[in-house]
Amino acid sequence: SSTADILTVIHVFIWLSFQSRNLYFLKHHIGATAPENPEVEALRLEVAEMKEKYEAVLEENKKLKAKLSQYEPPPEEKRGE
Repeated sequence: SSTADILTVIHVFIWLSFQSRNLYFLKHHIGATAPENPEVEALRLEVAEMKEKYEAVLEENKKLKAKLSQYEPPPEEKRGE
């Protein structure tokens, strides 16, 4: 074996060992097995509330646009003016 082959094997081994450590870190600190942070749950609830409010505002906006359209002249009357 040449020196380049040995260095390549060593390089790959080191790279793989760092990758496995990174995967362990991610799984341990960020993964689903980690205990739930109370702040995360509070944020999830806040997001759910905001989605509900958003949907309510969208529905109200539709209703208001429908009411407004009753008072607007048809498009052909606007052009004649």
